[in-house]
Amino acid sequence: MQRVAAALTIMLFAFPAAAQDWPTGTIKIIVPFGAGATPDLVARLVADNMHQTLGHTFIVENKPGASGNTGTDAIAKAAPDGATIGVSIGGPLAINPLLFGKLPYDPNKDLVLITMLATQPSVLAVNTALGVNSVGELVTLIKRNPGKYNFGSIGTGSLSQLAMVAIAMKSGTELVHVPYASSPQAVTALLRNDVQMACLPAISVVPQAKGGAIKVLAVSTAGRSALLSGVPTLKEAGIDVEADAWMGLVGPAGLPDAVVARIGGLVRDAITSPAIRDKLAAQLMEPIPDTPADFRAHIAADVARWKPIIAAANIKISQ
Repeated sequence: MQRVAAALTIMLFAFPAAAQDWPTGTIKIIVPFGAGATPDLVARLVADNMHQTLGHTFIVENKPGASGNTGTDAIAKAAPDGATIGVSIGGPLAINPLLFGKLPYDPNKDLVLITMLATQPSVLAVNTALGVNSVGELVTLIKRNPGKYNFGSIGTGSLSQLAMVAIAMKSGTELVHVPYASSPQAVTALLRNDVQMACLPAISVVPQAKGGAIKVLAVSTAGRSALLSGVPTLKEAGIDVEADAWMGLVGPAGLPDAVVARIGGLVRDAITSPAIRDKLAAQLMEPIPDTPADFRAHIAADVARWKPIIAAANIKISQ
């Protein structure tokens, strides 16, 4: 009994000690999207900062595929020893469970939430040939012509599709969905008037709008973005739609609470540092450091927001 008690005592004190020692070697940060994607950019900013701060090696490994499910599954199946963590987004963590018949991981059981990282506002934009200058004018036009106009997205089940479907539903009309493989392709289609409108990440649209072929009508965040001065929200125009493109840091389930707290504290310090904050702002992103509980609440809010939209529009992704 004394030996068992001694062993338990050692285990109880080992986790806090291990937490304070983190990292003890090379740390892998898995990103479930390709190099150059927004989550990859944020992961590399964090990795560089942590390397400079802690002196350890942080490697970013891209594992794209299946709308982010492949890489997120790799995070879930990693050993819970702190050597592997990852960056994921609303799709694999909140939306994909509503779209796919079956996932290789359970986001509620197989992952631990560490901290949210950054948010990127999306904007509702139209081709100027449409002749509208506000959300109100757009709603009047599409209600008068249900099914006549196209909108572009970054793929079936993407936030860009869900936002536009929600806008159409809230407006009591219909739009035709045209999916593309990436934001640049969707923006090109908007510039060519192949699609007449889209709700896409601001960084992919705002620079193009300066040429005059595209007009930004609204931002899809709950409140106005400090990075998009003067752009109203959809809610201000009477369309109760909120589409928040966020990303967060997660790890495999079983990662000790003390290690989660240690990693979360270091990463929150990193993303709120002036250097990273400025680099995020240049990409029209803002840091959103928070607790695991806040992170969990954010995911729950997304599930509640998109579940009825997905069901009403019968959006599914076959495997």
